[in-house]
Amino acid sequence: MSLAILLSCLVFLQPTESCKTQCQVVNKDKVQTSSRTQDCKVPCIENSHCFQNCSPGLEGNIGFLCKNKKWRKSTETCRTLNISTIFEDPITNIYVNTPSTNYETISDAVMDRCPKDFSCILKGIQNSPQISGNIEIIVELLHNISRVLSEDVDEVKMQSYSIIANHILDSRSISHWTFIPERRSCSILLQSMISFVKNFFLSKRSLDISEEFVHILGISISKDTPKETLSFSMKVNDTDNKVTGMVLLPQEELQKLPSPSQAISIAFPTLGAILEATFFENVTVNGLILSVILPKELQRISLVFEKINKSRNGRTQCVGWHPTENKWDEEACEMALDSLNQTLCSCQSSKRFTSFSILMSPHVPESPVLLYIMYIGLGISIGSLILCLVIEVIVWHQVTKTEISYLRHICIVNIAATLLMADMGFIVASLFVNLVQYHNSCVAVAFFIHFFYLSVFFWMLVMALLILYGIVIVFHTLPKSIAMTSAFSVGYGCPLIIAVITLAATEPGQGYVRPMTCWLNWDNTKALLAFVVPALVIIMVNFITVGIVIVKTQRPSIGSPIAQEMATIVRISKNVAILTPLLGLTWGFGIAIVIEKDSLAFHIIFSLLNALQGFFILVFGTFLDQKIRDALKVRMSSVKWLSRLSEFSSESSHHPTKGSH
Repeated sequence: MSLAILLSCLVFLQPTESCKTQCQVVNKDKVQTSSRTQDCKVPCIENSHCFQNCSPGLEGNIGFLCKNKKWRKSTETCRTLNISTIFEDPITNIYVNTPSTNYETISDAVMDRCPKDFSCILKGIQNSPQISGNIEIIVELLHNISRVLSEDVDEVKMQSYSIIANHILDSRSISHWTFIPERRSCSILLQSMISFVKNFFLSKRSLDISEEFVHILGISISKDTPKETLSFSMKVNDTDNKVTGMVLLPQEELQKLPSPSQAISIAFPTLGAILEATFFENVTVNGLILSVILPKELQRISLVFEKINKSRNGRTQCVGWHPTENKWDEEACEMALDSLNQTLCSCQSSKRFTSFSILMSPHVPESPVLLYIMYIGLGISIGSLILCLVIEVIVWHQVTKTEISYLRHICIVNIAATLLMADMGFIVASLFVNLVQYHNSCVAVAFFIHFFYLSVFFWMLVMALLILYGIVIVFHTLPKSIAMTSAFSVGYGCPLIIAVITLAATEPGQGYVRPMTCWLNWDNTKALLAFVVPALVIIMVNFITVGIVIVKTQRPSIGSPIAQEMATIVRISKNVAILTPLLGLTWGFGIAIVIEKDSLAFHIIFSLLNALQGFFILVFGTFLDQKIRDALKVRMSSVKWLSRLSEFSSESSHHPTKGSH
């Protein structure tokens, strides 16, 4: 599936400069309640709350908060819709496809009863009152439908989806959004609409679905078109006055398209007022909200907003929606031109989302959890690898006295060094998100990461072959010069050949890196296979190696059968613990994220295991090695002995012996 740029933008009218920061965040303290609950009929105690039932015929309740010694309405869950009534037409009192099965959610019933067009619920929803509880139910329904339908979205479903959304975006519903207990409902609706429409993106067909409060417009685009514009004109209040909004796709951006594609935009005239009521204070959304879905190659567009309030009071600001952090982002858009009537905003796609699991997966789900794992895990790993290399330098002469131990520690040092370089390169590519705008620099960084991560795997292969050589060929010694030449040829030569060939084969068509990230391309050239295939083959060899080690370590032990069994389990567990990070076996989980690319759980597990690989190497490859611990103790004892000798010499020089006069 081709990924798309998702961008939602609006213009703010701010009253003063001083409120810039506080106006951009969700006011989570807008409704504060204490644990005290009272009767709504008695005088209230400050910050306490009470509840009363909704009007007859409605389910739910109304919550009140005591402010300034008065009960003030804070929440409302009054509703007429439920899993049964949503299928009923209240005007004729006729049930349409009445469910006979106990469904868990309304969306389950809809997908079972009318999956092709959602027609079985349209009348029930359109005739339902636009009150807080009903709005919350419909938002949840739209959210679930957008998650269930990941690909099979056609124009008929899009039309029904728009009709449902249009009902709760009606200007008459704005005041009711304020009292929905789930304060993020309007942002959930926005994200659900974008996700649902994005699933229509692959069709590359034109689209024009116009409701009074939602307008979805899609056009075909290619690099041969000079410049494209998506224009909207919609009412934003109860008057007949309309405001316009335009999405401008410049020719220089369209030239980046490798093949014909599609651009889709959604305009919301009332969502701004809903955001004002639920999210923002002291600001006015001064135009349409425009959401844009574009091919991933397009990085910058221009948006024109006609102002609702055309006075000079306040300061206009352009902002964009940040999908991973669920907030409006000032950095996504900048104001290019501002006049009395309209504002021109220059916007780029939301911040590039990078996760450690992108190394093995064609696509990565957007989640802040993956971002935190990457930065924290790689930070710990980088520190651990530096400490590992320092320890190896300190104990080198004590632990490399035999030929086999020398080769083993050569492998460990090179695994740690190449992994350190690769992790640092990945961090650089993640932090400097604008690097993708400089193609040659992005290619250089991707080549650096590609080469060093491949080197990590090939040095792991060298170590596995060394283990197999020691187990299978016991009485034959390989000359040190041949062993070293072979190890470095495999460890650095093979990765260099693969990386250079991949670059030469894909970069003439600018297909080495992804348009949005400095890592190997998948959608166009499948360059990612030049990393995934060698890595998975080496992991398979290393798994076989560990299996042979397990078989060889199942030797009988002295003692009772239970003691023998426990000793064998301890031996095997220790060997597996030591070999797993050194041979990269955790990367085998990459198969799961290749097959289940949309599973957030698999991506989290993969990122957690492998972002911390440097830490695991330090713990299991260094601290659990008895020879390294003994060598460290010897060095520490030597340092203490030298320190004491130095102190003794210093004291002797300051206290001369008697009779020296």
